[in-house]
Amino acid sequence: MEFRAILKNLPEVRAPTEKKLGFNIKLKWTVIVLVAFFIMSNIALYGLENNALERFEYLAVIMGTSFGSIISLGIGPIVMASIILQLLVGSKILNIDTSTEEGKKFFQGLQKLSVFFFIIFEAVIYVVMKGLEATPGFTSVVILQLILGGLAILFMDEVSQKWGFGSGVSLFIAAGIGWRLITAAFGFLNTQGNFQITGRIWVLFTSLVASPPDTQGFMLALAAILATVILFLIVVWTQSLKIEIPLSYDRLRGYSMKWPLQFFYASVIPVILTAALIANLQLFGGLLQNKLGHPTVLGNFKEGRAVCDVDGCGVLYWVSSTNVVERIITKSWSWTILGQTAGHVLFFMFFAALFSVFWVKTSGMDASNQAQNILKSGLQIPGFRRDERILESILSRYVMPLTIMGGLAIGLLAALADILGALVGGTALLLGIMITFQFYQSIAKDHAMDMNPALKKMMGA
Repeated sequence: MEFRAILKNLPEVRAPTEKKLGFNIKLKWTVIVLVAFFIMSNIALYGLENNALERFEYLAVIMGTSFGSIISLGIGPIVMASIILQLLVGSKILNIDTSTEEGKKFFQGLQKLSVFFFIIFEAVIYVVMKGLEATPGFTSVVILQLILGGLAILFMDEVSQKWGFGSGVSLFIAAGIGWRLITAAFGFLNTQGNFQITGRIWVLFTSLVASPPDTQGFMLALAAILATVILFLIVVWTQSLKIEIPLSYDRLRGYSMKWPLQFFYASVIPVILTAALIANLQLFGGLLQNKLGHPTVLGNFKEGRAVCDVDGCGVLYWVSSTNVVERIITKSWSWTILGQTAGHVLFFMFFAALFSVFWVKTSGMDASNQAQNILKSGLQIPGFRRDERILESILSRYVMPLTIMGGLAIGLLAALADILGALVGGTALLLGIMITFQFYQSIAKDHAMDMNPALKKMMGA
């Protein structure tokens, strides 16, 4: 009982007293959180001597961070706590009934306590293993700054969830991806701040007018741009796939609606968890090698990436991604890349499906909870008795198959996105498109309800 009391008294962002927040309030807090995120990502750690994590910059976008800043931990602690708890609950090692209100509160409290632990743990690991090496005498100062930055990200995520348009985790990832996508397409400054054509759009044209024309540079730029456009179109199309359950109001005769079940039923969450899992493993593997001075069973890391050479390969090499299109254009293809590509695809498909199932079961999206939500809304399926068991049995035909198939499909799509080599990391681009689309839907829905009071009343807001 004392442990439960601790969980109930953990610090949290106060929830709004209104049943439904207005559009302008949500917009205000979303913008505030976004601006705060960008400001903090540009505040360098005081007392930092060497930033060895710079070579892992390609992982920063997935972790919603900027290594070397006060928010270097990013969403890592939040995601790791979520992954571990979902695995423990899904495997029944922790017996928590998330279908009840008490069970949900206990799960959320345990998750927040786990996040606190991972914030402290990762802050210490980053500094002790010299990923972020502190100036002599400033070790505790750097660790303290990382902990404060981690706590800021946690509570900014809560503010976004309770007062904004959705998950702060998703918002931070989308913000980082959007910034990097613009830079990759139209950038004209190098890392030292000097003028240099780096954006692929500019490279596409400059390669043609060069004397002689840079054919390889042109092909690489064109391949990246085409991959980005094709992925965008595929993701937008797949987002529209859904099954609609016909429903009618029991008190309003003649009025009906459709309850949509998206093909990507668990949304973008499984890809975030899978990408964050492999990013954290690669980061830890790189830090471990940096500390020991030699490759480990996790991988052989050079310039931040897992490689396979005379020093060894390691597990993470066989599940990491390689830009296959670039390898073909530059004629640097080798058959080991085929095995690596297969491992990457299988890893993403398996864990995306696994996390999809766990997420649906722990977030109240399963058939039982959906049936309760439908009945509470005064809706029922025409031609069937108003009975929760009947409604649950009908929804069960769709919910779990959609969860597994959607998880496998989104995992495959994310893996293929990495292999094709878009303007930003394939997985990052996929996440950016899907998250932006979801924010658009959420904003459009809230705006429509604010503009139409009758619709707002009908939705029970």
